[in-house]
Amino acid sequence: MAARAALWNDPRLRAALFQAAVIAGVVALGAYLVHNTLVNMARQGIATGFSYLDREASFEIGESLIRYTPADSYGRALVVGLLNTLLVAALGVVLSTVLGTVIGIARLSRNWLVRKLALVYVETLRNLPLLLQLIIWWDVLRVSAPPPRQAWEPLPGVFLSVRGIVFPVPVYSPVYRDMGIAFVAALLAGWAVVWWGRRHRARTGRAVPTATMAVALALGAPLLAFLAGGAPLAWDWPTLRAFNFAGGLSLSPEFAALLFGLTAYTAAFIAEIVRSGIEGVSRGQTEAASALGLKRGQTLRLIVLPQALRIIVPPMLSEYLALTKNSSLAIAIGYPELMSITNTTLNQTGQAVEAIALMMAIYLAISLVISLAMNLYNRRIAFVER
Repeated sequence: MAARAALWNDPRLRAALFQAAVIAGVVALGAYLVHNTLVNMARQGIATGFSYLDREASFEIGESLIRYTPADSYGRALVVGLLNTLLVAALGVVLSTVLGTVIGIARLSRNWLVRKLALVYVETLRNLPLLLQLIIWWDVLRVSAPPPRQAWEPLPGVFLSVRGIVFPVPVYSPVYRDMGIAFVAALLAGWAVVWWGRRHRARTGRAVPTATMAVALALGAPLLAFLAGGAPLAWDWPTLRAFNFAGGLSLSPEFAALLFGLTAYTAAFIAEIVRSGIEGVSRGQTEAASALGLKRGQTLRLIVLPQALRIIVPPMLSEYLALTKNSSLAIAIGYPELMSITNTTLNQTGQAVEAIALMMAIYLAISLVISLAMNLYNRRIAFVER
């Protein structure tokens, strides 16, 4: 009896038993729910499993990054939706980060007008529901825009109509492939230069302008490849033919509305994150930089922003995840992303459990990948105690 009491009083053993009991309870509950769901579905004559992914989809998808026809399978249709989601999420992350950083810095401007305009942008966009903003953008681009023959031309060669946004693009040339290879090689060389510069500074105490060298490589290598290939500058300009434009690159109203809405909405939150990160840096750092003769721009770029990143990155991760998941609101404006195609698949097959579970797994995987990448970067820039 005394031995049993001694074992039970061991906090590590007791904690392990409690955790094992909780895990067993969760597994038992999950098994019960799965069994109950399968029994009820069998009673209703509803098929189970993921074999439906191999069946013919028989529905059109307006936009696709890969070849797709209604004769393709439901599985391929889901891949199309996933690629559309990843495309708008990737572009939205880049554009909202750039726009939010600019607005966040403008919130701290010494110019009264710039500061107030940035404040109005942040307070307006953050307090309007994203769904409402998407509908407004879609209304501007699809309903209120003129027909192609009366298209707006905000910039030379850029046309806005009910068919979407059309703009010129360079005519493809093998030189562009060589430029891409040169750019990748320059990035690797720039990383090697930065790594060597850090070791050189740690060994000698002398700093080397590795950032400037890396940027010069990233810009210079593709430029040299472009010049060596004959510098082809042919452009594919959009031209009006019949009732639509031909040539150039076209963005559908649905895609443009989703991208603009996600970018503008997320940038408002990122602006506040950037502002708070900059203000979180000790004022003494700015005063010391000013005492050394650094200009305001140099102080911001060399002193403040590198330290503010340690404050900015963690909440920025949440905004990137929110942007990716908010892309599912595209179903309200007709853009064929993952949620929209999953909903169509569910309605046609009736296999709601499998369709929803698959969509949940995909969104979870995307979120985990983004979290992993941002956490690795956050670990790299975090303070290291010695």
